Amino acid sequence: MPLFYYFCDMGFITQEVALTDVRFFSPIGYYEEERLLGNEFFVDFCVAFPYEDGDAEVLTHTLNYEELYNILRDVMKKDRKLLESAAKEILDISRSRYGFANKITISIRKTTPPFGRDHIHSRVSITYTAEAIGF
Repeated sequence: MPLFYYFCDMGFITQEVALTDVRFFSPIGYYEEERLLGNEFFVDFCVAFPYEDGDAEVLTHTLNYEELYNILRDVMKKDRKLLESAAKEILDISRSRYGFANKITISIRKTTPPFGRDHIHSRVSITYTAEAIGF
């Protein structure tokens, strides 16, 4: 994807492609029992990049959200203790694949942290923002 900004009335247009509330049952948790039993997680994943003025029906002018899902699937299936490490791995892969992205945000929500209470969710978020390009 070429890196240029589509200017519009003294500004530029940014496009976002996102997946929200993607559900996984994963072996992630600080306590061994959590990793053995697994936990339910919901992931939000958003990649923003310069809008390319062209045919909106051409996949090369955007991101394929199936690829975004595959990144999430591959990361979330791994046994790990902390959500932070999963979020960072998603970010690292995304930055490597989508160098043209000017913002990437990942949020992972755990639906049943081991607090002994219903309706409590924990969440870890990480955001990458590219340095502004001077014009």
